[in-house]
Amino acid sequence: HDLGWMRRVNVRGEDRVRWLSGMVTNTVNDLPNNGGAWNLVLNAQGRIQGDLTVWRDGDAIDLLIAADQYEKLVAHLDRFIIMDDVELVGQGSTTETFVGLIGPQAGEVLTRMGLPVPAAPMTVERVEWNGLDLRIYHGYGTVAEHFEIGTPVAGLTLLWRALSTAGAMPVGADSLEAFRVAEGTPLYGVDIAERDLPQETSQMRALHFSKGCYLGQEIVERIRSRGNVHRHLRQLELDGPLPKLGSELLLEGAPVGTITSAAELPLSGSTRRFALGIVRAEAEVKNQPLNYAAGSNAATARILPAPPAL
Repeated sequence: HDLGWMRRVNVRGEDRVRWLSGMVTNTVNDLPNNGGAWNLVLNAQGRIQGDLTVWRDGDAIDLLIAADQYEKLVAHLDRFIIMDDVELVGQGSTTETFVGLIGPQAGEVLTRMGLPVPAAPMTVERVEWNGLDLRIYHGYGTVAEHFEIGTPVAGLTLLWRALSTAGAMPVGADSLEAFRVAEGTPLYGVDIAERDLPQETSQMRALHFSKGCYLGQEIVERIRSRGNVHRHLRQLELDGPLPKLGSELLLEGAPVGTITSAAELPLSGSTRRFALGIVRAEAEVKNQPLNYAAGSNAATARILPAPPAL
């Protein structure tokens, strides 16, 4: 599938590791060679400004950022380069692009193409293939393996055809969105907003509590040490039609949350519907079905304790 909306930024300069560690919520200093970590970017009040993935390739440090966040996040980070020997160098979308590969047989497809398969999630390998310098990232997934392949734009057609010949099936944005919701992976600007605090997103994999100081860390640590937040982003399974985004979740007639994403998956023998939504803590404690409206239909949503087996 197309990942042309991804952008890569190379972080250069003698102070790059120390400076970047102070700007993001996850580890930078302790990243292994060819390792990566998903991060949130916060302001001084601990509110989320965006998300990105930090990758380490030897001495090189790259950021992978969604195109719709690129200008905002680069400007935000650039404001905090003051007396530091740091430079952010964007790799242009006219010279580099990305292709995604998801599924239980994704590794087998790469092997058929003669490409290396990064063994563990959040690792990357670099390889020359048919004259192309490729980066193969093993990303994070809850129900299937995820790979992102960085390629020169000039090699995109060759790479796409080779993936198809090796057994991969091209899919579009609707399929990707449905799978994202089924995996419970939030999207910034849809499920995560600027007003949100990190712990409200339930994405603890983006936080590192012993890495030292970073922008917004005081708020994150205060929440961890003094008590929980009053709402969380949760994955839901629906027993009725898909609701409009922004639909209220109700418990005993009172509003207790909002649906942020919803999708339907036609699976073998059945169709299942999933959603992501903000749910207040008191509703989670009661652990009862939540009500929502879909047009003239009333239906219920159940909070999932873990991503489903599909």
